[in-house]
Amino acid sequence: MKAENRTTETIRKRYDRIAPVYDLMESLVERWRFGKWRELLWSKVEGKKILEVGMGTGKNFPYYPAEAEVTAIDFSEKMLRRARARAERYGVKVNLQRQDVQDLRFDDNTFDVVVATFVFCSVPDPIRGLREVGRVCKPGGQVLLLEHVLSANSILAFLMNLANPILSRAMGPNINRRTVQNAAISGLKVEGVTDLAAGIFKLIEAKA
Repeated sequence: MKAENRTTETIRKRYDRIAPVYDLMESLVERWRFGKWRELLWSKVEGKKILEVGMGTGKNFPYYPAEAEVTAIDFSEKMLRRARARAERYGVKVNLQRQDVQDLRFDDNTFDVVVATFVFCSVPDPIRGLREVGRVCKPGGQVLLLEHVLSANSILAFLMNLANPILSRAMGPNINRRTVQNAAISGLKVEGVTDLAAGIFKLIEAKA
């Protein structure tokens, strides 16, 4: 098995492991901040054919636009099972698939909009994943990302880098990614970045 495949499999297993308690782990911060930020992100969606990357347990389901045609993917089968159960419980119309954003099984220029919330902190090769996002999004289509990134404050960045190996092994996400820069490197046209909290949480608006 190639090294990049081993890394992906390791991260997949981490998310399979925490899937049963994932919603409980984030319940307080979801009610306090994340839910409002998700609502803000989805309020900016303009197209009808939407891809949600890394939907996890389906926390974005309540914010899907009415009449939209949404496909949502995740690489963790246990996260996907919980998302299926949530979609059935609340009558959410969504096409759920197990896929890896680093190797999407969609044709070029398929979607009007691609959305991801707290995803590219966990993708093993984030630039590769972002390139795939740009490939499957129609030219000029929206790419909307809600992410946490490495702080621009040197002291806080040092502490984040120090803590990252422990947190990533325990829970999956990396807290020291530079997702704004990675989006630009991938070829996406970054048009706006909104600082949501502490210079760490960002809403990134880009075009394919």
